[in-house]
Amino acid sequence: MNQAQFLRTAEPLPATEMPDALMCRICPQRPAFSLQLVLCFRHRNRWLSHLKRHLGGGAAEFERWLADQPSLPGYGECRADVCDELAASPLGLCGAHERGYIRSARPGGATLPKNFFATYERRDRPVPVTCEDDVAFRAWGRAQLPVHRTGTVNLRGLRPLLRAELKWGVYVHGLHPVTVWHLTWVQSLADECQRRDVDSLAGLDASVFRRAYHQRMVQEMQQALRKIYFAPSDTRDGGYIETEHFGVRFPGRSSYVDLTCISQRWLRDLLWDHIAGVLRSPACPRSAQPVDFVRRAGAELSAFLEAEAPGGGHDPSVLHGKHVHRFVADLRNRERLGLAFRGQARLDGKRAKATESSRRMVFNYGRSLLRGALDRASAEQIGLDRAFIAAMPVGGPGTPGSRNPFPDEVARALTDEANLQRLADGYDPHDRGLRDVWETIIVTGQRASEVIQLRLDCVGRYGGLPLLWHDQTKVGNLNAAVRIPHHLLNRLEERRRKTLAHFAERHAGRPPTAAERAHLALFPTDIVNPDGCRALSYTWFHTGFRGWLAELDLGGHYVAHQARHTLATRLLRHGATLTHIRRYLGHVSDRMAEHYVHLTQSDLDNVLQHLWVAGPGTTHPGGLLTSDTTPLTHEQAQALAIDLSRRSTPAEGGFCTF
Repeated sequence: MNQAQFLRTAEPLPATEMPDALMCRICPQRPAFSLQLVLCFRHRNRWLSHLKRHLGGGAAEFERWLADQPSLPGYGECRADVCDELAASPLGLCGAHERGYIRSARPGGATLPKNFFATYERRDRPVPVTCEDDVAFRAWGRAQLPVHRTGTVNLRGLRPLLRAELKWGVYVHGLHPVTVWHLTWVQSLADECQRRDVDSLAGLDASVFRRAYHQRMVQEMQQALRKIYFAPSDTRDGGYIETEHFGVRFPGRSSYVDLTCISQRWLRDLLWDHIAGVLRSPACPRSAQPVDFVRRAGAELSAFLEAEAPGGGHDPSVLHGKHVHRFVADLRNRERLGLAFRGQARLDGKRAKATESSRRMVFNYGRSLLRGALDRASAEQIGLDRAFIAAMPVGGPGTPGSRNPFPDEVARALTDEANLQRLADGYDPHDRGLRDVWETIIVTGQRASEVIQLRLDCVGRYGGLPLLWHDQTKVGNLNAAVRIPHHLLNRLEERRRKTLAHFAERHAGRPPTAAERAHLALFPTDIVNPDGCRALSYTWFHTGFRGWLAELDLGGHYVAHQARHTLATRLLRHGATLTHIRRYLGHVSDRMAEHYVHLTQSDLDNVLQHLWVAGPGTTHPGGLLTSDTTPLTHEQAQALAIDLSRRSTPAEGGFCTF
């Protein structure tokens, strides 16, 4: 059976540990010793003695016995500084700290009289406590850690600033919990900080912690604190920018943007001002791509100036247009020779290869960066030559490109039932929906990212018609519907049942609530996804799809996006107009849809057959001159042309058609 089935039939086990500190039901100033009876140690012994005298005592007898028991005074709070629980004995320590004190060989030598319970407690006499070294005993109490309690994080032993930072870090994490932080992790992190006597998380090296999850928690808390401790002007001096200072957080990206890859301070400040202007503008981008591109352009220009300009380019007043001309020539040579960029802009430490597309991007965004400095008068303030700015060229729109549709034999191989089963069995062993994603892309022609990000309730019948609801990301239509065939509807409904079963298995057999269901992903990932809202990544889909294509050995380079081109071409073949294709595939304009429509020669022949008909001077006027089954030969076409010129009347612009 699976976990959900087991949980539905599992029998509860008796309690062995207290999730919370329980008080004795008779004397509220003493902790409970027995979990079943909820009685302190002394009343538990009294009840056991009562049972020996009165055999067979049941619930009624227990209630009568409780009514006659007096309340006893307690021993005060635990003498450990961080503990807020009641002491369990005259020693002045709670049960957990008293056991720890005994394991530590009793520092300070604090002891109770032998048989103190019978000698003192039973006779209601105060119990004397002897201590050889009270200073050592108190020092041990100050060094103790709090007792871990379920659902509670004890921060009493921490310094005030560190305590406030931990509270803020946990609060910020709870707003957008990408990963799960168990409260035992938070408590153990607080305990580790207390052991190391940490003053503040700001500036603390996370690698000092031994556990990996402690390091990740500290790094996330430091990111949350950085937006509080530093103002935007401070980040400008520090060589980075926080997008959340401007109310922007790009999807799947951190708020922190490192600018230290630009070594020249003046250029880094220009870049910071440019990015800040982009984030403040009404047309703030939806993705981090423009920020990444202008950062790449700044890093490449900075690396060139560091290597080739006088003084490493740190003095802008000595830079002129010739330096930009050399920069342009160097970058074009790197593109031509297939060399890597000079600048280090990637987070993984690798250097990207200079390509035609990346070279255009560097020119376009580098020009925008420098022109912006000219418009803001920043260039004049730092003494940057105007010729230096004007020399940066325009990268241009680039060579328009479009992928071709799948050839017929490739399309048949990628939709063959046996091959699809190989895709599911070989590259999706945990049944996360790789085949379902690919079949949805084939049928609907939607982008792979749009299919992967589908929500749980994305399909349904409306007026008897099966529809798929999705987000057309590039159009901004976040609730678009397209018709789908019944077999795809059945497949996605089966995937929905599997997703719900997986959710129930991870949540003790319970189904999702209405609020949880509205945000569930149809293809959820198993990685750091406690609520099931995060979908699988495109990298996961691409890895499985590429491996499957390599196994099929189709003799060419093919990508999943070609399914979109194939569907557009076939829609056109069956009479759809560009407007229909644009609406179904989710394009902004007919011009964009034209990139996905590929007219092969056979398609053009079928269209021209409606125009290439016999003229009035032929034996059969209006008849087709050629067809797919009986093509027109060269001799027939030549004879027809001669006959047409002999029988027809010349007119201005050609032959008379009447």
